[in-house]
Amino acid sequence: MIKVVSVENMRKSDAYTGEHTVSFRELMSRAGDAIFAAVDWHPPVAVVCGAGNNAGDGFAVAALLKDAKIPCTVFLISNKISETAQFFFNKCVTLGVDIRRGIENLCLDGFGTVLDCIFGTGFRGDVTEPYRTAIERINQSGAYTVSADINSGLNGDSGLCEICVNSDLTVSIGSYKSGLFLNCAKDHIKSKINCDIGIELIDKPAYLIEKEDIRHLFAKRPHNSNKGDYGYVALIGGSLRYSGAAKLSNLALAALRSGAGVSKLAVPKTLSSAVLPYLLESTLFPLDDKDGEYRFSKAEISELMTHTASAAVGMGMGRSEEIAHLLRYLLSEYSGNLVIDADGLNVLSGMDRQVLRNASCRVILTPHPKEFERLCGEKIENFRHDIIAAAKTFAKGSGTILLLKGPTTVITDGDTVYLADRGCGGMATAGSGDVLCGILAGICGYVKDSELLLGVAAGAYLAGFAGEIASQDIPEAAMTAGDTVRAIPAAMREILA
Repeated sequence: MIKVVSVENMRKSDAYTGEHTVSFRELMSRAGDAIFAAVDWHPPVAVVCGAGNNAGDGFAVAALLKDAKIPCTVFLISNKISETAQFFFNKCVTLGVDIRRGIENLCLDGFGTVLDCIFGTGFRGDVTEPYRTAIERINQSGAYTVSADINSGLNGDSGLCEICVNSDLTVSIGSYKSGLFLNCAKDHIKSKINCDIGIELIDKPAYLIEKEDIRHLFAKRPHNSNKGDYGYVALIGGSLRYSGAAKLSNLALAALRSGAGVSKLAVPKTLSSAVLPYLLESTLFPLDDKDGEYRFSKAEISELMTHTASAAVGMGMGRSEEIAHLLRYLLSEYSGNLVIDADGLNVLSGMDRQVLRNASCRVILTPHPKEFERLCGEKIENFRHDIIAAAKTFAKGSGTILLLKGPTTVITDGDTVYLADRGCGGMATAGSGDVLCGILAGICGYVKDSELLLGVAAGAYLAGFAGEIASQDIPEAAMTAGDTVRAIPAAMREILA
């Protein structure tokens, strides 16, 4: 797993390391060395520096470029230089590095590489002049662009920006910052690497999931096993108005493709004839309804949930009081792993949160940001600048596992945080959430209780990875949720490789 930290954690950790173990000057020297070694430089090189330690990293790199006889020019946009950065600026002067001051002298024509060292992770607020012009000129230069630590203008915690440098490569220093993954970061960063320079972390980080971390969950199965060993899964969803037969079948198939032993699709009776032709391996469980809308029956749900290791509920069901009855029953009587999604989340948002804290089952909630807004009762604007902290707070307070969907998905139980950084734009289509929900229900049907949080993270990773693989053969604009389902086996094969 790869550590991912908040800006504040990195700030405290950097300060502690600089004061107790490694000098600030040595840390900056290591940062310069790391960036220099990480980049395939296309000369001549332009190093665009603002103020503070991010500029110091740029000066350190410029000195190394000069030593290596790689033509470079430093463009200094600010007159402010930090104490630590001054040493490396003076070194550049001594070595005879070409230094040009002021935005009026920033001309990037003819440069093969541009190194962005304008702002570091401490950047907040709006990009003002002359920095806005500098960022615009970098983006218009056509050069191979490298950002030091983080793209200038990109918020280090949230990944939000009004304007920022578009990088071909971002070289993170110390540990990855959460802002390199969240919100719009992926639209501005083509590739990224992290370079460890010996900064000791003070606070607990989040963890970016890699395939090696979840491989064992999908390992080869013993010959002496049966479907019951891998979980009976119930998928409760659908209504005449809100959900199509193909979407529901994708939901059921996704559960099986992700490893469930048996998948039971429970839909209102009115939908049964429409769904049945799409179901091959899954079992159909008709539910009592009226005019295509679900009606709660305690006896019926009790029968459905017998011997069921995990369940998913809410997809395309509408927001009636009958759904509230169903949720209350499951939360109070069911003892397995319960995934609540879509309309289930919307109905849940109108209920007292105490029903979650008192739940007899292990609850996994899977909101997108707007659904999370309704769940926590706060506007998106109040938490979008620190999504991870908001997710942790809600999960801890409700006693649930929260999977907050996004370009990078946040998965947390309020203590440990996992990030799943997989997926593509083609997954922004109807039914993708149902596919994810099916995958989660499938994995939660057989994963060990001690690894439930990791299993949920694995579900997000698998769904995103399958979407990426599907997009290799299908243009993203043409993708459907079914394409992701069909790519699950290939994604699992890659994870196991």
